[in-house]
Amino acid sequence: MTEISQSMAATTTTAAAQSVTEKPSANALSSDFETFLKMLTVQMQNQDPMNPIESTDYAVQLATFSSVEQQVQTNDLISALSNQLGVIGMSQTAGWVGMDVKSDAPSYFDGEPVSLSATPNTTADAAYLLVRNAAGTEVQRVSVDPKETDISWNGMDKDGYPFPTGKYSFAIEGHAKGAFLSTASVNSYSEVIEARRDGGDITLILNGGAEISAEDVQSLREAS
Repeated sequence: MTEISQSMAATTTTAAAQSVTEKPSANALSSDFETFLKMLTVQMQNQDPMNPIESTDYAVQLATFSSVEQQVQTNDLISALSNQLGVIGMSQTAGWVGMDVKSDAPSYFDGEPVSLSATPNTTADAAYLLVRNAAGTEVQRVSVDPKETDISWNGMDKDGYPFPTGKYSFAIEGHAKGAFLSTASVNSYSEVIEARRDGGDITLILNGGAEISAEDVQSLREAS
């Protein structure tokens, strides 16, 4: 191969490489493919006649480029589908605004009774509802039916006065024959006031400001 031919081949190869590097998007694939064919043509014209490149090598190069092209197009398609699914999920979840969702997030007490959902301890013969404020301090302990699953907390202290407005979390403490068994968290129902998309996730803003992922919702019902 002559020095001129070698220089031309090297220049063409460098230009093609720069073209592929500078235009990685799907819109540039067509021009990149034309550059690739030009590079392949120059390679064929300037091969060593005493040691020509096998035709299978050209086929491998062409197949490799085609594979990369298809992969880029596939990635763009998957990205587009993901965005569309995100919009669909957002539009569906937006319908939850104004409804009550059950989750393990703290519930907001504003003077109205709070609906709770507990999982009974089948071995307990006594149970207590533990109420904690936003700081995690226990503010009340109320005896409840150990078999009860739906509990309503009225938010009143022992003297009949309402607790301060704010966030409260709940747990059930089980006992059997006077002995402590276990403590389990209690889910509560809260009204959804906003649905927000954070990247690929849907975040629900509950009454009182608590935030949960839409994936953490255990059930949904009309607001009480």
